[in-house]
Amino acid sequence: MNILLLGSGGREHAFAWKMIQSPLCDTLFVAPGNAGTAAIANNVALSPTDFESIKAFVIKENVTMVVVGPEDPLVKGIYDFFLNDVELKDIPVIGPSKLGAQLEGSKEFAKEFLIKHNIPTAAYDSFTAETVEKGCEFLETLQPPYVLKADGLAAGKGVLIIQDLAEAKEELRNMLVHQKFGAASSKVVIEEFLDGIELSCFVLTDGKNYKILPTAKDYKRIGEGDTGLNTGGMGAVSPVPYVDAVLMEKIETRIVKPTIDGFQKDGIPYKGFVFIGLINVNNEPIVIEYNVRMGDPETEVVIPRLKTDLVELFLATANEKLNEITLEIDERSATTIMVVSGGYPEDFEKGKVISGLETIKDSIVFHAGTKLDNGNVVSNGGRVLAITSYGNDFEEAIKKSYQNIDKLNFDKMYFRKDIGNDLK
Repeated sequence: MNILLLGSGGREHAFAWKMIQSPLCDTLFVAPGNAGTAAIANNVALSPTDFESIKAFVIKENVTMVVVGPEDPLVKGIYDFFLNDVELKDIPVIGPSKLGAQLEGSKEFAKEFLIKHNIPTAAYDSFTAETVEKGCEFLETLQPPYVLKADGLAAGKGVLIIQDLAEAKEELRNMLVHQKFGAASSKVVIEEFLDGIELSCFVLTDGKNYKILPTAKDYKRIGEGDTGLNTGGMGAVSPVPYVDAVLMEKIETRIVKPTIDGFQKDGIPYKGFVFIGLINVNNEPIVIEYNVRMGDPETEVVIPRLKTDLVELFLATANEKLNEITLEIDERSATTIMVVSGGYPEDFEKGKVISGLETIKDSIVFHAGTKLDNGNVVSNGGRVLAITSYGNDFEEAIKKSYQNIDKLNFDKMYFRKDIGNDLK
């Protein structure tokens, strides 16, 4: 098979790393890819949201499957674009329909879906610029801290958690009236705050059947001790040590199964990943959010723990035969530490030469924001590299990742030194 993978981050490098191990994969193209994917696959200078250019490329190169990494092409409807095109309709796209992608594209759509299908989630209401004062009144009915979520896509940064009521009202006005997050915050969901431990559950579904992938926990804040600004993720651990069989059974019966059943009841075509962001409140799992693709950096710990052929899984997803596949999981733990540009998630510089990559032993380096420049690997984003390691437990795996990070260097390089400390 000739396969086209869309995206340019650590998630896509991890997918590519796994997909090229499959005997079913003849040629793997990555659009646009990064310096890491360039070393193992064929990078193509295409934007994941330029559907017409993707169509031309797919036909020219005889591509027989498209795997979508990031959320943007899904929310913009790439699945439907292929399905409704006479030349493309027989080429499977791994990712949900435009309607299904609304689970991530609109926080309000997701909340309505959760309530409709009796899936446990926090109490909420949503507001626009016209109803901003009603939103301020709703805040007065809640206990602090106050949770404000931009309705649209804000690259994982559109959620504010605020202790002070006056400040929460001010930020609500900032988001709705002054468009703090642009069009993403033209509508804002205000949600009851839930106190517990967060974890991520990843599901691959063909729309009817599903496979639950290994659990993972990521670390969102830039600073140690989970302080500072939210990021796309600074590290991840899999499996989550405190998730036992009892909690997993609750997650499956109360959340995963009703979610997949909900797709069928609502007529939502869905062949791809469902990321379920959960919070464990007194051993009761409650949904915080849905994403319609794999998380990053969780992919960099979940995919390395899959023993099953990933391309085979994608084919079964396309053909609605996931029930015929047995998922094999590596018993070892996997951890990843993100190495980021100084200044991230705010202003940062690109183009910093990265040294030490060839010295890494016993870890896998997944490139996130990198590119090739005159034979050098240089930084090309906020999150630059993900250093993934295996271990008999997460502490052994973390230790290996940190030992290897010590061999890497680029100007103003930064990483958190406390990933996994909360699990000890």
